[in-house]
Amino acid sequence: MTAVSTAVGAPAGTTVVTGLGVLAPNGLGTEAYWSATLSGRSGIAPITEYDGSGYPCRFVGDVVDFDPTEHVPSRLMPQTDPLTRFAVAASDWAVADAGIAPGSVDDLGMGVVTANASGGFYFTQREIQNLWTKGPAHVSAYQSFAWFYAVNTGQISIRHGMRGPGDVLVADQAAGLDAIGHARRQIRRGTPLVVTGGMEAPLNPYAMVAQMSHGKLSRARVAERAYMPFSSDADGFVPAEGGAILVTEDAASARGRGAPRCYGEIAGYAATFDPLPQTGRPSALRRAAELAIADAGLTPEGIDVVFADAAGTPEADRVEADTITALFGPEGVPVTAPKTMTGRMLAGGPPVDIAAALLAIRDQVIPPTVNVPELHPGCRLDLVRDRPREARLTTALVLARGHGGFNSALVVRAAAL
Repeated sequence: MTAVSTAVGAPAGTTVVTGLGVLAPNGLGTEAYWSATLSGRSGIAPITEYDGSGYPCRFVGDVVDFDPTEHVPSRLMPQTDPLTRFAVAASDWAVADAGIAPGSVDDLGMGVVTANASGGFYFTQREIQNLWTKGPAHVSAYQSFAWFYAVNTGQISIRHGMRGPGDVLVADQAAGLDAIGHARRQIRRGTPLVVTGGMEAPLNPYAMVAQMSHGKLSRARVAERAYMPFSSDADGFVPAEGGAILVTEDAASARGRGAPRCYGEIAGYAATFDPLPQTGRPSALRRAAELAIADAGLTPEGIDVVFADAAGTPEADRVEADTITALFGPEGVPVTAPKTMTGRMLAGGPPVDIAAALLAIRDQVIPPTVNVPELHPGCRLDLVRDRPREARLTTALVLARGHGGFNSALVVRAAAL
């Protein structure tokens, strides 16, 4: 695909993305992920780490070929869960991509805002097993923080000497956008640079049991039919590990330090919460999208592509499809869900969608949705399926929802320093 220049210089006060670090089931590193996604290569596969025959969901989006010893200092290995090892590696990639040299930004001028759904499942399962089988003397002291959903913010801050504001957002999948929205808020408050994003590792037995309670995991017995959002055959989603870390900056600060690249602008953001189901009131997803678009100074006509949440369950898919149709008209805007190649990465998924949206704008191509041979008859979406679609792109709307009623929406736009 040939990139087409659509960016304009970012005005003062604009939050731009200058670094990306993607770690996903179908690719380690941003360009590896993007190449796999454009070629339609899926990372969804049967559970192999343990016997998954007793679980309703037989497939996962598993990160393979990741050697933590290549990315994490040996002293951190005993005190970190895989989710933190992933986050540390992705932050290294993002910081290097942004060209942040030691001393180029004051340490108090760099913050970290991450998202995570529920912490380090692997570490916790191991320590619970130690407690149950060996006794309390065998429980690691690191359990006090290694499981904690805020640990990625802390470890990234320490690793890169970032002593500015540190935050963590927890709202299931939606938190992946909330973290980026909050990073923009911190930049507007005066922090020049904020590392942000989300990371997850929820695939061990303890994590799978924790996710079974909502009844939304796919029960398919064929990998290609395990995650089919907006399809008549949709029956749930595939859980996955991974995520993305982004470097966001004030545009003027990025220009001042000579940042080597700008992927685009965080142009608009909003979050809403659904009413209780028994009230009979509609979902607030549409309101989140409308507010984010307005925050970007746009109308729906100004959005070139939508990256869908793609829950993979019939009712949730219907709500999202109806929302998109109400905003843009029947088949009024291209829609895609590249997460059909990774599974749903909880809070790690939306930052990967943001990275994909920025890369789509860079390369002027919409990545495909795979394994959706036909749409549900009532679904009137222009879903980009099976192969990439070249398109003129300057803006993208990314949607995310979390279990319990969380809705978030974020608009990215082409920009140059």
